[in-house]
Amino acid sequence: MTENAAPATNGNHVFCPPEARRYVLVSAILASSMGFIDGSVVSLAMPIIREDLGASLVDAQWISNGYMLFLSALVLLGGAAGDVFGVRNIFAAGIVLFMVTSAACALAVDADMLIVMRAAQGVGAALMVPGSLALIAKSYPNATRGRAIGQWAAFSSLTTAMGPFVGGMVLSFGAEWMWRLIFAINVPIGLIALAMLFSKVPQDRPSSRRRLDVVGAVLATVGLGLMAWGLTALGLPAEGQFLPSWLWIVVGAVIFVVFVLWEKRARSPMVKLELFRSRAFSGANLYTLVLFFAFNAILFFLPMTVISGWGAREWEASLLFVPLSLFIAALSSYSGRLADAIGPRLPLTLGAVLVGISYAGLALTMPLMMLWQVTFPILLLKGLGMAIVVSPISAAVMRATPDEDTGLASGINNALARAAGLMAVAALGAVAGIVFAQVSGNVVAGVEFGALLAAPLDPAAEVLRVQATNSAFEAIAWIAAAMCWLAALVAWFTQPSWERAASR
Repeated sequence: MTENAAPATNGNHVFCPPEARRYVLVSAILASSMGFIDGSVVSLAMPIIREDLGASLVDAQWISNGYMLFLSALVLLGGAAGDVFGVRNIFAAGIVLFMVTSAACALAVDADMLIVMRAAQGVGAALMVPGSLALIAKSYPNATRGRAIGQWAAFSSLTTAMGPFVGGMVLSFGAEWMWRLIFAINVPIGLIALAMLFSKVPQDRPSSRRRLDVVGAVLATVGLGLMAWGLTALGLPAEGQFLPSWLWIVVGAVIFVVFVLWEKRARSPMVKLELFRSRAFSGANLYTLVLFFAFNAILFFLPMTVISGWGAREWEASLLFVPLSLFIAALSSYSGRLADAIGPRLPLTLGAVLVGISYAGLALTMPLMMLWQVTFPILLLKGLGMAIVVSPISAAVMRATPDEDTGLASGINNALARAAGLMAVAALGAVAGIVFAQVSGNVVAGVEFGALLAAPLDPAAEVLRVQATNSAFEAIAWIAAAMCWLAALVAWFTQPSWERAASR
């Protein structure tokens, strides 16, 4: 058989002819870039979005969480749908939905519309994100697949690094409405990717006839959504909660327990619970959940702090995160080889400790408000720590998983990272609101954490507002640091070390 034949189980036969593979790679890079850039640029734009749409802190949380909820809950279903209906079809459908909802986000007239469209955008991302890598895997034979995935990862890292900076420049020097361009730009990018897919890439044959776990997807979405809303509501006054926040959390947790029970009996479960019998697999995923809770908290709340509290421009805030992408691009390969050589325990532990030290440094130095002299160098340590852990996390998950379940295991790990972001923004937004209100008292009534001022305050009130903003972020940073150190403990006690294994 030739390599242009239908896909075979050994992975040496692919559906895509050699001359079309570069179009697969470029379309996958474009689509992945849309998904990767979206979260970080929206965080940068959040203060000006709030000002333009009159959005509250809770609105800001759900502009992020609407997207993260559906992405985290449905990404496994999106991956399975590619097996059932064909990867190219589902990947293209995800791009179309992401592109259309991005256009709707750009045209949003109020915060409620933006939240709804962001949620729909998350559904599109849940189809698009797993499809990009799966399409590469089905299009390239074993001999060149690793190189193609490496090119995809490298270019995706580069666009992830440059996207926030370009977005920050647009936000800093453009008109107030130009935040809408960060959504609108997805339309031409999506059209280019679709044109390449439909004109150059043949349709693949579905590789599975299993049923989609729609019931599981609904239960996961509702359970996560209610718990996230309950955490958000902790920061609201009692009259604004409709029901007590603890009740939302409990009901959501009960529904999530029902989801777990359903997954035990479903014919084609989204989550194969047997995988969690492995201590190494469970530990790697718990590590992901805890570490990325901290990571996403800082990613979301730090730009709001320096823009609204310190008066930094969006382009300046964007530069704070460029070292993260550059460190990951430069060091991930080395850290992956290190994990292969000595086991994932030490890299995962060391990386989490370094990130925790960086976040503690942020908490300690907030009152200095020295963006370039202090905050930027501290974030270099965070970039180094995350670069050390990114590849070993994947390696730990893959090594603890049977070969036939590696795709599902990777999807579970990805979903947990997204769910961690959802819970971080929900829970720590409440913390930020409570601390800000306690510090500011009635002196700056009507002003919320992270909001740009419509009119200047008197000097004393402005000093108190900035102090309250810094105090709120200090609380978030200390919690994030503690979560990183907890992740380090999880890695140390659950992950293997090759030297120890060899000495037995």
